[in-house]
Amino acid sequence: MTVQRDLPRKQLEQFERMFYPRSIVVAGASTDERKMGSRWVAGLLGSGYKGELYPVNPGGGELLKLPIYRRLTEIPGPVDLVVCCVPRDRVLDLLDDCAAKRIGAIYFFTAGFRETGDPKWMAVEEEMARRARAGGFRIIGPNCIGVSCPEHRIPYGPSTMVNTAGASGFISQSGGHAGKMAALSLTRGIGFSKVASIGNCCDLGSADFLEYLGQDPKTQAVGMYLEGPRDSARLIEVMGQVTPRKPVFVWKGGRTAAGARAASSHTGALAASASVWSAALRQAGAVEVNGLDELADTLLLYQAVGRQERANLGIICGLTDGGGGEAVLSADACAAQGIDVVPFTDRTRRELLGLLGQVGSVLVNPVDVSQRSGDMDVFERTFELVAAEPGVDLIVVYENVDLLVTFVGQPVCHMMNDVVARAGQKHGKPVIVVSPPGAVDRERLEVEARLTAAGTAVFPSMERAAKAIANVRRHCRRTK
Repeated sequence: MTVQRDLPRKQLEQFERMFYPRSIVVAGASTDERKMGSRWVAGLLGSGYKGELYPVNPGGGELLKLPIYRRLTEIPGPVDLVVCCVPRDRVLDLLDDCAAKRIGAIYFFTAGFRETGDPKWMAVEEEMARRARAGGFRIIGPNCIGVSCPEHRIPYGPSTMVNTAGASGFISQSGGHAGKMAALSLTRGIGFSKVASIGNCCDLGSADFLEYLGQDPKTQAVGMYLEGPRDSARLIEVMGQVTPRKPVFVWKGGRTAAGARAASSHTGALAASASVWSAALRQAGAVEVNGLDELADTLLLYQAVGRQERANLGIICGLTDGGGGEAVLSADACAAQGIDVVPFTDRTRRELLGLLGQVGSVLVNPVDVSQRSGDMDVFERTFELVAAEPGVDLIVVYENVDLLVTFVGQPVCHMMNDVVARAGQKHGKPVIVVSPPGAVDRERLEVEARLTAAGTAVFPSMERAAKAIANVRRHCRRTK
């Protein structure tokens, strides 16, 4: 097993200044509140950021009751982090001021460098990295949205959107994908420690951020979106150091010829074959996922259930009607991912027979409780029996809110989900819910919001839940 080395103190301090800045400069903010830089200032103020905030623009003036400094060097106090929203032909002068001010780091929303393929702007990007090294500070990007730290009330991008603080980290070469992940997390209950949109990576790359998150005690799992990192050899080495300690789930973009062309024009990414990447990720102990939804599902599941080396399921379905079909669907979805739905013991089956009756019931695993729909005592006793099964590691509840609202009514539906929300803590085994979309979308979203608020992970299909379980189990088996 490769042992992760500790970051040098200076490097660790640089990352701490990025994610926990005591002061932030927004270069390019102006008196026009509609401009992007001004919106960044408004977002930081609205999100509750408590540090010092300094707009900078040669025109001066005032923005949202804050004085606008004409130059970075005019700011009286120290500066940890700079957000750059100035035109690309002004970035080198700004970097000279960053060096003079001894900042910690700067990230560039400004784009139009290496990703254009224009030799002039590719050379400017190289010069940006050179000046940062000479000045003793770091660059994130360019062509990125930068960093977010919910704990420190730093939102994602020029908005007030601050995620719930949690234990997942996310590193993305795409600012749009990072923004979509941040938005998804708000409705699905994924808590983030840090989010980084890293763009072209002229200085800091994916390996640097992964090395930091691998050492960060507030990060327990890492998700990554990669296109074609320039530091790929070092990245695989760092993954091998991090994965024995915490899972790394990777979505690799640009796997097709068309995708690779798009990635090159997006972040200037370098192409490599999909099979080479898959093999390298597997060797490094990372788990490859396909798409944003699968990555979000997997991070959510790991947050909810932690390590699952066996991940044998006990499935409860048919909360009101249609349980037979749900049972078959659930078993098939799990089998397709190699997940065991273990048969119940004869004792449990006898108990279930007494509870549910034989006619119209499925008493194996998955178990169909529809014959006693709405009976809270029977529902809770079924949970007790499934949780007591020694072969069951994780309980899945498949519920169809359409049928629940139609046949038992919304109040009983909420009562049943209150039982579900309490079940994990009560019975000592994690519980997740599958809740497919249907006709009563408003009621379904209300149910899911209540479950999410209670800390219960919810998935829109059994297939997606099974895939997430398989991904988490894959990590656990690779890192025994």
